[in-house]
Amino acid sequence: MDAALERPDHARANDRQFVTALARGLDILRAFRPEDGPLGNQELAKRTGLPKPTISRLTYTLTQLGYLNYDRKLGVYSLGGGVLALGYVALAHLDVRRVARPLMQDLADECGASVGLGARDRLNMLYVENCEGQNIVALRVSAGSRIPLATSAMGRAYLAGLTDRERTPLIDQIIRKYPDDKAALVRGIERSIKEIEKRGFCLGIGDWRKDVNGAGAPLALPNGAGLFALNCGGPAYLLKAKDIEESYGPRLVEIASKVVASIGVKTRR
Repeated sequence: MDAALERPDHARANDRQFVTALARGLDILRAFRPEDGPLGNQELAKRTGLPKPTISRLTYTLTQLGYLNYDRKLGVYSLGGGVLALGYVALAHLDVRRVARPLMQDLADECGASVGLGARDRLNMLYVENCEGQNIVALRVSAGSRIPLATSAMGRAYLAGLTDRERTPLIDQIIRKYPDDKAALVRGIERSIKEIEKRGFCLGIGDWRKDVNGAGAPLALPNGAGLFALNCGGPAYLLKAKDIEESYGPRLVEIASKVVASIGVKTRR
């Protein structure tokens, strides 16, 4: 999934507050993925859709600032200490991650699958925490992994947690990116919204990947502190639809409620 396809329109001629050069530099940092090795300018240009001369100037600048490391022998870049420092600071300030983790691990141990906490990153959900049960063998994700917003249970749960005004432009972006899949995507998102309105979680039975089942639930922090989503997912042979619907989905709703209550108590002190 190329970053060029996900990047919002930076040609905002009428928006004088928007700094295009900064946005392009951040696009380069976003182009790196957890499974990647170092990347060269050609691959970065492909992923971001930016011209190679622009890439060269930006990677030079980011290297000078410590956000990229440059291997002169191979001519490739990797993320530098500056990015790691920002990431660690951000994670350290996520109380939701600290509060949710033990509850997530309990469910992961119970169902033998993966239980994740994610935040939106453009048209993906970015894992900020993940817990795995001892039996899981076929679905390995970690903090920093991304899954699609439109087809995953976690992503659809996030969409369901938004207001109509917030959700509509995101769905429009999804449709523009996948016009041939418009009907199926809209149908799946609408179904998930109805499921969450009815019982607090949505099902993902082979929607993201045919061999993976799961459920998702929105987690909206109090006082507008942010919207996250939880999921429980694993191989279809391990997570049966009936068990997800009757047990694991409701547990996600319970976890979300406990996290919100715990963080709400802290913010009122």
